[in-house]
Amino acid sequence: MNEEEYLDALLSLPALVAPQVSPDGKWAAWSWFRVGPTADIYIVPTDGSTPPIRLTDTPEDTMVVSWTPDSKALVVGQDHDGDERVQLFRVDIARPKEMVPLTEASPNYFVHGGELHPNGHWLVYGANFDASTGEEIEPTWIYRHDLMTGERRVLARPEKACWADPKLNRQGTHILYTRKDLHPAGEQIWVVDIDGKEDVEILNFGPSVKVSASWFPDGQRVIFLAEAGTCRRLGMWDSDRHTMRWLLDDPARNLEYAFVPYGSEQAVIVEITNARVHSSLLNVETGEEVRLPEIPGNLVPLAPVGHGEWIGRYYSARQPTDLIRFSPSEPGAFVGLTRVWEHTPLRQDDLAMAEDFRWKSTDGLPIQGWLYRARGYAKGTIVCIHGGPTSHSEDELSAMIQFFVSRGFNVLDPNYRGSTGFGLAFQEKIKEDGWGGREQEDIRTGIEALLSAGFAKPTKVGVTGTSYGGYSSWCAITRYPPEIVAAAAPICGMTDLIVDYNTTRPDLRPYSREMLGGSPEEVPARYHERSPINFVHQIRGRLLIVQGAQDPNVTPENVRAVTAALDGAGIEYDLLTFADEGHGIARPRNLKTLYLRLAEFFEKAFCDADGVI
Repeated sequence: MNEEEYLDALLSLPALVAPQVSPDGKWAAWSWFRVGPTADIYIVPTDGSTPPIRLTDTPEDTMVVSWTPDSKALVVGQDHDGDERVQLFRVDIARPKEMVPLTEASPNYFVHGGELHPNGHWLVYGANFDASTGEEIEPTWIYRHDLMTGERRVLARPEKACWADPKLNRQGTHILYTRKDLHPAGEQIWVVDIDGKEDVEILNFGPSVKVSASWFPDGQRVIFLAEAGTCRRLGMWDSDRHTMRWLLDDPARNLEYAFVPYGSEQAVIVEITNARVHSSLLNVETGEEVRLPEIPGNLVPLAPVGHGEWIGRYYSARQPTDLIRFSPSEPGAFVGLTRVWEHTPLRQDDLAMAEDFRWKSTDGLPIQGWLYRARGYAKGTIVCIHGGPTSHSEDELSAMIQFFVSRGFNVLDPNYRGSTGFGLAFQEKIKEDGWGGREQEDIRTGIEALLSAGFAKPTKVGVTGTSYGGYSSWCAITRYPPEIVAAAAPICGMTDLIVDYNTTRPDLRPYSREMLGGSPEEVPARYHERSPINFVHQIRGRLLIVQGAQDPNVTPENVRAVTAALDGAGIEYDLLTFADEGHGIARPRNLKTLYLRLAEFFEKAFCDADGVI
């Protein structure tokens, strides 16, 4: 197939996100991107007896939020063109494509979570909204919304902004949620009863220490991960006894998250070492831990479904994310449920593998990334930088990277300091400098390592990425000479950190304060020196700016500010905006436009450098 046919085939590979198994274990649900023009909800029986069933068919991206307690319906969320102003709906399995509105359309606030009470008419969610005035506020309050009367009762009123996704226990008596009232870097766990009469803090390991938690199926115990120095410790809190005990306390292990699914007394433990997933099942009473045997790719258990079998999420750079039914003792002998390969003419041999690539940064810190090599002669090298920065790149399929490789580019996907997947100490190192510090040198030294290894050539390296990856692309093009970075294509990336702070979602501002050591008023010099907008006069390479017009996270104000600065400095640039996209480009027709434009942009930039490709 030719290049455009290959791209069409790539964009027909479904991208599965937010999988959830129903409480009764009979159904699995997820959101699928790229099966249609927008993301929609699909379900499949966990016994694999039928192909996936399409539950929604809408002109907007629709995401799984939660199952109803009776396993008969889903609560789903839908925004408008990626503006993240989510409306919640109920969709019953028995009535596919009928979306029953639960909250108002186009709200002037942001919704967190959404779970239906066992009585069927109370909806619990978080919202940065004061229902008494109708105004958007900065903190996220916890609401009990009566769907019959319309009453919205405030159950908890956190004082500070926080990404609070409340979790109702299965019995409908209490709600677990997160607060950040004490420090932007910390998280404490609170529990409030369903009537809002008793709102108490249950887990606090220090003002600036993070802790995450979720319910056991019994609705009385809570499993949690708490930061402790250079690692995370796994513990259990019992509401009846008001006691806590540690389940795993090993500094040598990098625990990323843990949960206890419905139908199980075993906790799923997900440990990530050097960006690779290692899963295990822990008996919380006996302490016995069963590690899943290693298989090619990544496998994360989701829930047991009887007969000793589980549903899990399985993926790699050459395997689109699939939901599988497997036995923990023999995970390699699994049954795929989504039938994902039926949606594309591609096969695994058509996809490039992710190779482990390592180097040392300027201060000697070991850094890892994934290298994808073009077949035959490489036209150039593109560095694709992940967002977050509190996330990491995995051995996982990326349509963008695979397309770049098919067009003859080598690709590096670096996991710079601040990334997850390498231990808490590595993750926290980004705070030593704050955004725009040595993590950018991690990326630069990665490029130099590619040059030394022969996987890149001077003046033939470009950078791109979304969100923090976009910010890093701005940092690269404003700091490094064309011999290191000849071209940059930032996608939805911050340009002026003060503008970004003042225009982003309220619940995201604590993250900026955590990473930069305060607000713009508290540390103005750091916000200034780490803002690429103040250094655009140093740009010597090619620049393509990409933005979603509805982005509430890194808002278009970032683009308006930087284009004015570029015009003032006489710096040439190209601008590509998408009117129907938010924080990142997601719709298949827009991705096709973007990927073709990016490939053309980098090819021309590398060609202009010395007249040959």
